[in-house]
Amino acid sequence: IAPEGSVIKSTAIDPTVVDDDGVYRKVGPARVFRSERHAVRAIKSRDEDERVKGGDIMVLTCGGPLGTGMEEVYQITAALKHLSYGKHVALITDARFSGVSTGACVGHVGPEALAGGPIGKVKEGDVIEIVVDRNSLEGTINLVGENGINHGSDWGRQELDRRPTPDDLAPHPFLPDDSRLWAALQDASGGTWGGCVFDVDSIIETLEAGKSALGR
Repeated sequence: IAPEGSVIKSTAIDPTVVDDDGVYRKVGPARVFRSERHAVRAIKSRDEDERVKGGDIMVLTCGGPLGTGMEEVYQITAALKHLSYGKHVALITDARFSGVSTGACVGHVGPEALAGGPIGKVKEGDVIEIVVDRNSLEGTINLVGENGINHGSDWGRQELDRRPTPDDLAPHPFLPDDSRLWAALQDASGGTWGGCVFDVDSIIETLEAGKSALGR
């Protein structure tokens, strides 16, 4: 789900959900959201079907540079912190976190959903596996199943390759032009990870290729 990388503050995971060998392991159903507002609403909801439950893995997309200018999604982790079962809920997102966020929250997922990243193809109810080794500082985030059946990570990679990009992925409607320009430049430079420092040559090459394709 994060082939280019992601960031997690592993020491912020509640130690009671980490195994004795120092590895955090979680397999659970995906709860997919396209905005922080909808995610927080699901956490606070009194509707049994809508409410986020212990064991769920929240997947928030469209929060990367191309979506919201890579907003900080602290409100989600803050809301989870006040739930008795919050430590049993994980969060995966292409947005970012501040240093005060706690829990099993994986951010900066690359590529972001709006750049064609596989995180954007995760569906509600998909079975997700998270493994974070707090000793070696390594980890994996994989799609491993659907409909409650675990098929393994090899199946997951093939399934994500087969899936089309969902129609409901979209940037925030009020994203400022300067943020849109910055996001486009970093995307042309290599994306969330490779483009954090602009690669001017890559940007120029992309612009020239675009002009040529348009016959300009």
